[in-house]
Amino acid sequence: MRSHYCGDLRKEHIGEDITLCGWVHRRRDHGGVIFLDVRDREGLAQVVFDPDREESFALADSCRNEFVVEIKGTVRSRPEGTINPEMPTGEIEVLGKELVILNKSETPPFQLDEHQNVGEDVRLRNRYIDLRRPEMQEKLRFRSKVTNAIRNYLDDNGFLDIETPILNRATPEGARDYLVPSRVHEGQFFALPQSPQLFKQLLMVSGFDRYYQVAKCFRDEDLRADRQPEFTQIDIETSFMDEEGIMGLTENMIRKLFLELKGVDLGDFPRMPYSEAMQRYGSDKPDLRFPMELIDVADLMAEIEFKVFAGPANDPKCRVTALKVPGGAKLTRKNIDDYTKYVSIYGAKGLAWIKVNEIENGVNGLQSPIIKFLGDEVTMAIMDRLGAENGDIVFFGADKAKIVSEALGALRIKVGEDLEMSEREWAPLWVVDFPMFEETDAGLTALHHPFTAPSCSPEDLKANPLEALSRAYDMVLNGCELGGGSVRIHDQEMQATVLEILGISDEEADDKFGFLLNALQYGAPPHGGLAFGLDRLIMLMTGTESIREVIAFPKTQSASCMMTEAPGEVSAAQLRELNIKLRKTP
Repeated sequence: MRSHYCGDLRKEHIGEDITLCGWVHRRRDHGGVIFLDVRDREGLAQVVFDPDREESFALADSCRNEFVVEIKGTVRSRPEGTINPEMPTGEIEVLGKELVILNKSETPPFQLDEHQNVGEDVRLRNRYIDLRRPEMQEKLRFRSKVTNAIRNYLDDNGFLDIETPILNRATPEGARDYLVPSRVHEGQFFALPQSPQLFKQLLMVSGFDRYYQVAKCFRDEDLRADRQPEFTQIDIETSFMDEEGIMGLTENMIRKLFLELKGVDLGDFPRMPYSEAMQRYGSDKPDLRFPMELIDVADLMAEIEFKVFAGPANDPKCRVTALKVPGGAKLTRKNIDDYTKYVSIYGAKGLAWIKVNEIENGVNGLQSPIIKFLGDEVTMAIMDRLGAENGDIVFFGADKAKIVSEALGALRIKVGEDLEMSEREWAPLWVVDFPMFEETDAGLTALHHPFTAPSCSPEDLKANPLEALSRAYDMVLNGCELGGGSVRIHDQEMQATVLEILGISDEEADDKFGFLLNALQYGAPPHGGLAFGLDRLIMLMTGTESIREVIAFPKTQSASCMMTEAPGEVSAAQLRELNIKLRKTP
């Protein structure tokens, strides 16, 4: 039907007879001449209807926003003084000759250029309208470009696009599975995949060597701005390549992606051990755009009488840390109270602080309610260690190491954003040398998953499991984990050792993933991989605050779809077919 997209028209089309199809974005009546701004996925074109063509003029006069139209006309230059340099099509207009109204529209629930004045619930309930907005169309077009560029890169590097099953067994990967009841196997359930992890390893055992997939994954977990119950992964696995090779290949892919689609050179990605990231930034995904670091001061606090600091300073499981904020002395008491409330989210019981007004005057040049508890000597020793200068503020954390790291690590980002302290737009890095295991109340658990290879022998792993490091790596950009992966265990003895340390019995292991353990007996090659969160990557690249803005039909934070009203109830007949009886919670 159409000969051109609206947004593609330029000066070189002047004099051509064309056909446009799209939606009426806006109708204007200027002194007996009707202007229709017609919109399609490529942009807007201005169409002019003169009254000397009575039939088309009358139809144009009857058009309203979001009517679907087909227009035939001739491209011409806009009259002098009416050129719009803000529009790609601003130098031309179309003289409308024929108009067909293909479909009328009810008044939409919100005008496309007024979406910010309505709640997100209205936008999500009417997502098909919301997706007509040029901003949303541009984000989804950009998403398509990203996936296409990634596919081309991986294809060029010898990777095969192979699909893995959606209906699986329940997986032992940490989050809750979405379960699917089986009609033909009474009382049994499939699970939707949290990732294609086991299948991509089996593909390596099968000799496919290099695999990738743009994979749908599902996790029944609490949601945040960067999480959804169903999400998309760029899933990659390769054989006969160590961690350096995998990181190099995928780093080059992301760097090329940013250069081609955003004109941004990310440069080389520095490597940072997990222990260093936690020590300096309180996070395993540090945001290196902000210059501030966490400085341990436990040794300076160990002998003071103030137990709030001295207690944690003498407890090996605790941490006493200071965060110097350059220029932060301008923060008001209300600001500090707000930050105190903010760190409480992470378990912090309070937020001590010292403002540096005139450091040359010693403690007399400092302002804080805690100096009297620390003493002059300790206070100035802390200032010296931090390199405190006039105009700074110093925040303190003293508690269990995990609480202090998370609280001050989050505060570092919050203050950095509030005070606009970012030193650069993009800050990528690799976090490496993760611990194999972490200690919980239930015993040892795998920090990543039980198929991650350690960087030591089975004997050393068994002797010192908490000291062992894994061959895992996370790619981080601006404090956001873009992707994570590892070299996998391909040796049967090593896999058995890891499962034994985790307290997984042979029977349990065989029940959950016996097919993988069996496969390792038949010549499994060394292999490893990495999975990128595509939604999160697009969110970062488009400068969007929520992944809901880069997914065509997202769920809400309560894991529901406001447009289709999913999840919903099913009939009693369907439940009977599945041999399911509902029990309502009292």
